Parts: sequence; C-alpha cells; structure tokens
Amino acid sequence: MDSFVSELTQDGQILTVEREVDPRFELAAVTQAVQGRGNEALLFKNVRGTRFPVVSNLYGSPERIARVLGARPRGFCQAWAQALTGGPHHPRDHSGQADASLHRGQLSDLPLIWYSEHDGGPYFTGGVFHAKDPDRRIPNLSFHRSMYISDRELRVRLAPGHDLTAYHQRAEESGAPLEAAILIGTSPEVFLAAASRLPREGNELELAERLGGPIELRHCQEIDLEVPADTHIVIEGRFLPSVRRPEGPFGEFMGYYVPVEDNAVFEVLNVTWKEGALFHSINCGSGEEVLPLGLISAATSYQYLSSKFTGVADVAFHPLINLTAIKLDQQYAGQAAEIARCALEEPIRSRICAVIDPDIDIYDLHDVIWALLTRGEGAKDVVSMPGRPSFFRDPQSSWGRFAVDACVPWGRRAEFKRKRIPGMNDIRISEYVREYAS
Repeated sequence: MDSFVSELTQDGQILTVEREVDPRFELAAVTQAVQGRGNEALLFKNVRGTRFPVVSNLYGSPERIARVLGARPRGFCQAWAQALTGGPHHPRDHSGQADASLHRGQLSDLPLIWYSEHDGGPYFTGGVFHAKDPDRRIPNLSFHRSMYISDRELRVRLAPGHDLTAYHQRAEESGAPLEAAILIGTSPEVFLAAASRLPREGNELELAERLGGPIELRHCQEIDLEVPADTHIVIEGRFLPSVRRPEGPFGEFMGYYVPVEDNAVFEVLNVTWKEGALFHSINCGSGEEVLPLGLISAATSYQYLSSKFTGVADVAFHPLINLTAIKLDQQYAGQAAEIARCALEEPIRSRICAVIDPDIDIYDLHDVIWALLTRGEGAKDVVSMPGRPSFFRDPQSSWGRFAVDACVPWGRRAEFKRKRIPGMNDIRISEYVREYAS
C-alpha cells in the first residue's frame, strides 16, 4: 500500500486535506463531494479524535484499479483472466515472525467513522477479513461491514453464500469460535483478491501473489493466524459461536438503509499497527466499493461466456453491478439471443444483461442505453426469468432478471450504420473556444 499511495501521490492523483475533519459524517461528505467532481483519492491528515491519517477513494477509478495489474482499464478482463490462469505460482514466504516493533492499542484508537445519517453507529468499511477454513485450513479474504460497539466488540454482516459465513457456521457446529484478522491498509493485490469470488477450494492469498509476487507473512500476537506483514493495521479476534446481536441500520450500496438485524459478533482480542500507518475508509456504494467488484465480476463473466461462445469480445458492468453489457461480434443468426439466455445463468448475476455490437462503447452507459433503445426489437428480444435471484447484496434480488439482445438484427447491418462527423475525434475545443483554453 505504501508503494501504491506513493505512486498516486507522484501522479497527482491524491488530494491532501490538511484541515481537521470530523469522522462523524464530514469525512464521508468530503469524500463523496470529490468523487462527484475530480474523483481523486484523498488523504485526510487531521481526523478528529485519532492519530491516524485516513485514505479514501484509492480504488475509485478504473484507471487506478487497472494499474495494479499493469493493464489498461479496457483491458482489465483479459489481464485478470491471465492473472488467474497464467504465469508461475509464487510460493509464499513464511519466514516473517511476530514483529516486536508494532504498536499495540485499542479499537477506539482508530478512526470511528460515521457514513450515513441514520447509521446505527460508526463502521469499518475498508477492512479485509482474513480467516482459514476450519477443516482444510485454506486462507480466505473477504469484505464485510463491521459496526463498532466497544473496544472488545464488532458486529459483522456475514451474508449467505460467503466462504467466511460457511467457516463460521462450521466452527460453531462444534461449539468453537472462528479466529480471524481484519486487515486495514493492505496491499492493492490483497485488496483486489479479497474482492474476487473464487471457487470454494480457491485461495485468495495465492491469487494476490499471482498479481504482485510473494507475500511475506507475520504471526498474529493473540490468534493462530499469519497475516501479510506489510499491512498497516491488523485487528485480531474471533467470531463467537451461536451468538447473534443487533447490527444496523446501515446505508448500503443500493442507496437505501438495511434494517437492524441480528448478525455475527466479533470479539476483538488485539489491535496493532505499524509506524506511519494509514487507515483506509470506503464510502459504501461509491465507485471505490462498486468498481473493484464490478471489474472483477465482468472479468469472471467474460471468462465464462468466452469459453462457451466465439465472438465475445469484452464485458462491462454498470451502476450497482446490476447491468451487464456484453460486447459481441455476431458469428451467426440467433447468437446474440443465445448469449442473452446464457447470461442469465452465468455466475455473477445482474438484474439486466444486454448483448451489444462491437461499434458500441460498452463502458459508456449512454451508448449502452442508446443501443437498447435503437436496436432491441422490444419484447421479441427480451428473455426474462421472474423470481430468479440477482446480485445477493441487492435487497430486491428476488425481483427476477432479464436479458436483452440489443444487437443489430442479423443481415441488416447496412440499415444501422451509425452517423459520424468526420474529424470529430481530432478537434481540440480549446483552440476554438477561449473559455476552454484553461
């Protein structure tokens, strides 16, 4: 993370906030304001009530995420596929031991950030949970919102279908707690690996190593777990068996509040940080939360669909991961409709899937909607699956899904030639309009 922040600073992609900022709503409000304007990352140097500077919006643009893979934003699907399947495996370095130079303190030493008006309390949103399968001891990395209750307790949303949820359930079947560590300010490779959804036998730490090379681990102080040694802040603890307590409300990614529910209880045993540690904060529902998951989900869909069909060139996800755009160079009549039906079965479930021609910019939502409005033949080109669940974090996921063939009807390409203005892409508007010169 130190290298990543340094690179972004040198490139002018991090704005520094020197004035004191209140962690109760003000920090989140400033972050959202910048996301809506220049979308730079932010470094808050003076956060009231804590010694820790806060970074936010680090992964809030496709360009910043793609640079972790050394890729272009529009080449992310292919670069991610190569990371998953190609290149040598880097064995982890287990030589790291417990670091006596680490600082030790309380949970309340960290920034306690409030995000939305009616949230039930401050939340940790940028932490990566690291735990191991109780049976096979396979490491797992994942994100889960965590509500601060006290220095000894967090209440954590463990959603159905997550590996960590299954680990917790298996541990409590035998009456045992599940040890876990929350990594705050970890490397970009570990962050992206945590946003992925691997098969149950998958190992996100190994994926992180494929992305960035060997990871040195150190032993935790209070639990039997090793964590990446370069992590800025580590919260050690354990999920209590057969204990659920009220958590929420919380302003979730769809823009609405999720109600108070009984969720998992995480007992905090230790908090450590390295010298000069940064605290990572994520505004829920912002680009920093949605883009990493969206890009990786698009790459997963691309792998799935391109393995079944020729002509699938790219996949992009749009707002709230609920609209998938699939770029297709049609090979035969009916192929787009075939892929539209298949897209409803693929692993990452959007509410809407659209199959689009190569002349459409699938990364431009306006262009995607234009194709839907001018090329899809109404109900004839729509395949619906009422009641089929979509993205699991969508509270209305049971509303069903539908897919649209938004490609030019087979054999009628000449009728759908897009209008163009010659030389448009070469115009430098500042040479014509004085007000744009700056």
